[in-house]
Amino acid sequence: MMNLKPIFMASALMLSASNFLSAKAKIPIGEREVLNKVYDLPNTDEFKLENGDYLDLATLHKEFNIAYILPLYIMEEPKLVGYDEKTDEFYNMPDKEMDAILASQKLEKNDLNKLPFYTRYGGKLVALLLIAFIIWGAIPSKKKRVEPTNV
Repeated sequence: MMNLKPIFMASALMLSASNFLSAKAKIPIGEREVLNKVYDLPNTDEFKLENGDYLDLATLHKEFNIAYILPLYIMEEPKLVGYDEKTDEFYNMPDKEMDAILASQKLEKNDLNKLPFYTRYGGKLVALLLIAFIIWGAIPSKKKRVEPTNV
């Protein structure tokens, strides 16, 4: 008779290891605020902050994503904000100040306040492809019928 004790021990070890790893390696799913630097303002006294760093321009939007790399949809459209790259902080600025900064740098608000293609549509395309591959893999394939021939 075959000894089943090593098989049970190995399966118990694998089960406990998988539970431990799944508890440690959770994939984050949900909404998050995303800050993307879109323009580096010149490092002059005009754009110097109180902490000694310099102001830049960034877009801030809220998206629903999976594992921080698969954005599924945009919850809040992007808006232009002031951005301190060293401290990773953003500053909501009044429209008059933002318009003055854009005018001094000869920039258009509509050109800077856009989301990249992958953020807007790419996550949806990747998710649809994954779902399509899962469905395609679940559909059983027809096997070709082999007929014997006499030689």
